[in-house]
Amino acid sequence: MPALEGRNALVTGGGRGIGREIALAFAREGARVAVAARTAAEIEAVAAECGGGAIAIPLDVADEAACAAAVERAERELGGLDVLVNNAGVAASHKFTDVDTATWRRILAVDLDGPFFLTRAAVPGMLRRGSGTVIAVASIAAKLGAPYIAPYTAAKHGLLGLMRALAAEYAAKGLTFNCVCPGYVDTPMTEASVANIMARTGRTREQALAPLLTPQRRLVAPAEVAAVCVLLASDAGRGINGAAINVDGGQVQL
Repeated sequence: MPALEGRNALVTGGGRGIGREIALAFAREGARVAVAARTAAEIEAVAAECGGGAIAIPLDVADEAACAAAVERAERELGGLDVLVNNAGVAASHKFTDVDTATWRRILAVDLDGPFFLTRAAVPGMLRRGSGTVIAVASIAAKLGAPYIAPYTAAKHGLLGLMRALAAEYAAKGLTFNCVCPGYVDTPMTEASVANIMARTGRTREQALAPLLTPQRRLVAPAEVAAVCVLLASDAGRGINGAAINVDGGQVQL
């Protein structure tokens, strides 16, 4: 039987990159998926690829009311919500002294407030059913510091702390909360980072990409992140709670 047969999942940031791969992997494993992101055309295309009654939910995760409405719609149209994947995220590269307040607030709004809003909306239904899984796609930036991404690093550290606190609070209630912490993944977001480095430094693409590669000298594949999410959402992952699983080729060994 497929690993996620009979489960219903909401995946944010599902229109491209890691989120798209997670949504498709969940669908292949038998889940009904609600694909959420800001760009309607992208999530509608992913939902169509998923098939199996998948739905598309336009969503800006920084909007508190919209997050509550998205969870309510997913529960209503899918018939309950078993898995929430908080994947939507933004990043920007600046010297710390160049970070303006608007940039700081926007990154924390998407990368930390959004998961808080969505998780808070999803937990009551999971508690009523006596089971549920929340997965946060964090980053190795949740575990270490790196220059020029202070707001992103702060948000991801906060996200890891949130998942660990909830894992402790709800362990006896049948709910699990975990983070997946990738290194740089082969996605449009990483490609934009490379382009930004090239523009700022005059480096070639190869030179700009080199510091982002894992110790295996490659980018992480989106499918590798999705595979860990499938495990965490499945019966095989029920004993994993409060974890932060690295998918980084050995870059962070903790």
